[in-house]
Amino acid sequence: MNSVVIAVTVMVILSLVRVNIVIALIIGAIIGGLSGGLGLNETIEAFNKGLGNGATIALSYAMLGTFAVAISKSGITDLLSNMIIKKVNSNASAMQFIYIKYILLALVLFAAISSQNLVPVHIAFIPILIPPLLHSMAKLQLDRRVVACVITFGLVATYMFLPIGFGGIFLNEILLKNLVNNGVEAISSQLPMAMAIPVFGMFLGLLVAILFSYRKKRAYDVSKILEVESEKKDINPFYIFIALVSIVTALGLQLYTNSIIIGSLAGFIIFIVAGVIKANETQDFFTRGLKMMGMIGFIMIAANGFASVLTSTGGVETLVSSVVDIIGNNKSLAALLMLLVGLFITMGIGSSFSTIPIIAAIYAPLCLQLDFSVMATITLIGTAAALGDAGSPASDSTLGPTSGLNVDGQHDHIWDSVVPTFIHYNIPLILFGWFASVYIF
Repeated sequence: MNSVVIAVTVMVILSLVRVNIVIALIIGAIIGGLSGGLGLNETIEAFNKGLGNGATIALSYAMLGTFAVAISKSGITDLLSNMIIKKVNSNASAMQFIYIKYILLALVLFAAISSQNLVPVHIAFIPILIPPLLHSMAKLQLDRRVVACVITFGLVATYMFLPIGFGGIFLNEILLKNLVNNGVEAISSQLPMAMAIPVFGMFLGLLVAILFSYRKKRAYDVSKILEVESEKKDINPFYIFIALVSIVTALGLQLYTNSIIIGSLAGFIIFIVAGVIKANETQDFFTRGLKMMGMIGFIMIAANGFASVLTSTGGVETLVSSVVDIIGNNKSLAALLMLLVGLFITMGIGSSFSTIPIIAAIYAPLCLQLDFSVMATITLIGTAAALGDAGSPASDSTLGPTSGLNVDGQHDHIWDSVVPTFIHYNIPLILFGWFASVYIF
């Protein structure tokens, strides 16, 4: 069996039985390396080589967590939370409760979509916006799994469909470039249309999650939320002003320097200079920020080591090539297998952006050989790359929601973020991506 399939399967199984994801990634990498023909020393060397690629991400998330804790102290995100709590505490009818719940989900979805283009901060908004809203969610008895699905949809579907911000990078700078370089005569205007049907499948999955799967009420221990977030904070107008200045500065520097570290650090320093945070409190804020986002950093470091081992074994190329041998001239089977292979590769690597260069070099000529149209080729390669981003234990599209929803320890990463998003998004992506490429385009 292919080393990539073995490694990813081991990692997923260990994660599902609640083995820590970092340990699961390390064990999966070792087994994948050994099954791929690498010796133990070579496997460890490849793993260690990949760890350095995640160091910047880890420090970025640590600083982001620190900045998020500082913003939380300012009370700016509590303005929204206080308004919702006030509504919930009033003598609202059952219908009004439902209305408030859907308004809350719509706001979270808007924030997630905006984080990819309007204010391109990716998952940086989650630890800032979500924790103060946990009280409101608890009072509404809102199942956090549906919130995870809403956030992940906003993160993934947006870059797959809208060629702005991160979507511009995914569609135009990576997908289009690799298609053209491998002989596919695609143009930028075709990409959103080709990805529209798979994204529509994701949208249907989102509706199923909201209206059926997680519609029922789910109780959470409010006392655990109070340990990390006070229910209601006094709003200081000066603190709010400083928070706005800090956020604008941090965002501007992040976009200018392309560094979350510099942006978060600058924003945090503004809080100190303004007196919102005392200099001798910085250690406590950093510790709390590390507690909030540090685990994501370690998972991303381990994921980079995992991906490095998979690449070193040559298993990715072998997996794709073996699919080519099986396909023959069967277009329907070809489309399905290409999507499934993309799912395995992205779940292992944890990044759809990194998957495209790997699969496009073989998939594009194969699609041309099988006489797939340009639109069908775009759909297949774009969907195959995006598959697994939602539903991968090591993807920031699932780690991000967990970072905000699990600050009180009541939201399991695997069973409350990974499994729900895998079921509601990867299955529709495969079905709609396959149908679009075979029967529509």
